[in-house]
Parts: sequence; structure tokens; C-alpha cells
Amino acid sequence: MISREKFQRDLNLTCLVPSGSDTLDIRSSDLNRPGMQFCGFYEHFAWERPQLIGIVEMAYLEQLEPERRREVLHTYFSYKLPCVIICRSLIPPPELPEIAAEAGIPVFQTDVITSRFTAILIHYLSLELAPHELRHAVLLDVYGVGVLLSGRSGVGKSEAALELIKRGHMLVADDVVDICRVADDRLIGSCPAPIRNLMEIRGIGLIDIQAMFGVSAVTNSKSIDLVLELEAWDENKFYDRLGLEEDTTEILGVPIVRCTMPVKPGRNLAIIIEVAARNLSLRRMGVYPARDLSQRLFPSDNL
Repeated sequence: MISREKFQRDLNLTCLVPSGSDTLDIRSSDLNRPGMQFCGFYEHFAWERPQLIGIVEMAYLEQLEPERRREVLHTYFSYKLPCVIICRSLIPPPELPEIAAEAGIPVFQTDVITSRFTAILIHYLSLELAPHELRHAVLLDVYGVGVLLSGRSGVGKSEAALELIKRGHMLVADDVVDICRVADDRLIGSCPAPIRNLMEIRGIGLIDIQAMFGVSAVTNSKSIDLVLELEAWDENKFYDRLGLEEDTTEILGVPIVRCTMPVKPGRNLAIIIEVAARNLSLRRMGVYPARDLSQRLFPSDNL
């Protein structure tokens, strides 16, 4: 379900026929162009999808006799369509808004050409309908890698992020990250609008990163490629020193590379995070220093 007002505002639509409901029952990012339905073929009619009418469908309706057009539209609007969108600012025949209003189905209009609006609407619905999750974390763009800093409150996530911003990297979100699964293997993180560009530093309070460091210090969204778990240093805990095995964690069903990073006084977290981001980029290119060393030292174990 999508808010009708938000849908109309975000896509810059003109409402030709209002709906009696504040929401649109849209559950899929797929669309339907009803050319076959106007010709009478309803066997595989995807009525549950948003309906797009372009110049071809409109030209067909206009060449019909008024009585035949009314009959076609009555059949079409007898289905519980979520909405109809007319592209190219085309003016519909008078029967269309009349019958749509009788059926309680909203009709919108856009000045965008049909092919382009199809791409815009699919992308918009893919984001709006994608699974979301809020996480207490910090998200940054470090050398093009989306780094999610996770850990208990007070461990130093914001301080590490602030140092990275000073070093030229970009903040996406501090404290609350809105995570969206946009594909089976891809997550996008962003910041809720009320706290966008803000960061909390204990002892100082809230600071505006964009106002303080400039527009190049922030970005609205970023893919999540690496999760760094910050935790207080534990002398009795074993920490991986070679990196032979890659650990992962699942967020919304998507596996993401994870590293545990112990925090103690004297460690330069910003530099270590930069190295972790660069190392992930190298691994994606097939460069694994620990594995290569293992193969050189123990060649028989790799046969």
C-alpha cells in the first residue's frame, strides 16, 4: 500500500479522477499497458498492477465509436485497478474519467513520454515496496565502498566517522540507518529525512556535517558493502590476524562481508577503516594477500 498523496507528489502527477481512499493498493513494481484488454483479451490481465496508457492505447480508444468505447471502458474498469496513469499529457475521451469515477478508480496524468515514465515508475516502486529495516549504526562512503559501522552505544562509531569525514569521505547516516533491499543481492542505506546530515558527538551535541564540512561531505544513499563491528578490546578474545576466511552477516536476507574491529586507546580507527575498505575492493579484484602467502608457505596444502 502506498500513500496516494505521496505517490502523486513524488511522481509529479496531475489527478484527473480522485480516489475515495488515501492509499493505493499497489503491491508490485511491475506495470501493465492495457492495449490487449481494450481489444477484448482479458485471459492474462494483470489488473493488480498500475495501468499505463500511452499514445497507442489512446489512439485506439479514440477511433472507436462512442458506444463501443463506453462498452470497452466499462469492462476494463470493472476490475479493481490500483490506478491508471495517462502519459504524454494526452487528453482522454470523456467516457474514461466518467466511468473511472463511477468505479472509484483514480486516474492520473503525466507529461512524461510513456517509455521514460515506465522506467521512472518501476524504479520508484522498486524502492517504495522493497523490504526496509532500521539499524542503530553509522553508514559512510569510504573510497566508493559503503561501510556500515556497527557496535554498542558509546564504542566510538560517530568519532571514527567524524575523522573519516575530515579525511575526505562522505557521511550517509549517523545513529539510524534506513536499509532497503533493492535487489536479491543488493542493499541501499540512507538516512531518515528528519536527521539527515546530522551527527551526535557526546559532550558537544548535534552538529550539521554539511554546514560544517560542505556538500561534498555528505551523500543521501549508498550501497552497503562492508559491515565493521566495533567492540571494546578484549585481551582474552582471539582476533583474526591473517584474514584467510571471510566472515559474513545477513541483513534482510542479503549476505554482507563482516569484520570485527577491536577498539582500544591509541588505535587510529579512521586509517584502519580506510584500509578495510581498500582491502575489500582488492578482494573483489581477486587480490588475497593472506591466501597468496599461505600458498607460498604451504604449497602442498593447496594441491
